[in-house]
Amino acid sequence: MKKRVTLKDLAAQAQLSPASVSMILNQKSINRFNQETVQKVLELAEAMGYQYHKEKQYALVKPADKLIVIVCPSLFNPFYTTLIQGIEIASRKLGFIVSVRTTYWDTTTERLIMEESAKLNVAGIIFAMIPQQPELACRLSQQLPVVAIGDRRNDLELATVDMNNFRAGQLLGQHLLEMGHRQLAYLSTTLNEQHSSRVRRAQGLQAACNEEPSAKLTIITQDITPEHEITHVDVEYTTGYKLAQTCLKQAPAVTAMVAINDMVAYGVYNAVIDAGLRVPEDISIAGFDNIFPSRIHGVDLTTMDNSLVECGKSAFHLLQEEMDGYRSRGKFASITHVEYKCKLIARKSTGPVPTQASCKRQ
Repeated sequence: MKKRVTLKDLAAQAQLSPASVSMILNQKSINRFNQETVQKVLELAEAMGYQYHKEKQYALVKPADKLIVIVCPSLFNPFYTTLIQGIEIASRKLGFIVSVRTTYWDTTTERLIMEESAKLNVAGIIFAMIPQQPELACRLSQQLPVVAIGDRRNDLELATVDMNNFRAGQLLGQHLLEMGHRQLAYLSTTLNEQHSSRVRRAQGLQAACNEEPSAKLTIITQDITPEHEITHVDVEYTTGYKLAQTCLKQAPAVTAMVAINDMVAYGVYNAVIDAGLRVPEDISIAGFDNIFPSRIHGVDLTTMDNSLVECGKSAFHLLQEEMDGYRSRGKFASITHVEYKCKLIARKSTGPVPTQASCKRQ
């Protein structure tokens, strides 16, 4: 009687572990293996007469093999759509397509996206922000190539395209101090460890103020829930408007308001104008990200540029490096970091500190 071929027999011939052979035959976490290894196992199984559920088989190269999942908080802010377009510019040249998944900063949604991506045969995942649950993202990176865009963190074992938000805040603070401002305000949506870029920008501003003994930074924030974010398209603008109103009441000596990003800055801008004040003659306003509307005449927002399109391109290139490394070596490439230097874009929304500014608001 012919001996029945076991999984262990097949694994020995393939020079792989039984667990790896099982994953290949059952099409689980298939992206962990290069195509040559998969093909070798399938051919050996056929030649040795190993019985397995062939109905689970499908083509080694499927449309999903060229699919990249992009995770981002929302699509309303041009910051994220610009990053996504940068990713697409680079990825489409090589035949990849993207699928965008939004979280609205909801950790449950983020977790579900990661779990579903692990089940699919996608080429990789790019986070357009630092994952709110970094431990889950790092665990996922053992199955799929994963890249994140945002502040570099020593505890994040992922390839990242780094934006130095601390330096951006510091440069913007120095710019305002050089114009004579000594009473600055930082206006931000939810400010906590899950939003590291916001925290780092505040720390950079504070560091700049620490260089000038007479300078003071007032921080005014408003927490935004995921439920509120998903049901209010203009949440960043309206939050900026409310934060500016609060600042005018609680800190009347402030002569320069720095918003967490350009979208929030637009709300700040309109609130200041609606209060009967002039920009920048009475209040200077600045933001971060240098999204497209900030350059329009009439807005002319001073902001920090982070080369968003290039960051998106680099994120795809890092992802490609990981995919290539796995195909050639059977494992992912070492963790790589690429950092872009931020650049101050000084426009008409900031100017010299006004004289007797506080008196004009009384």
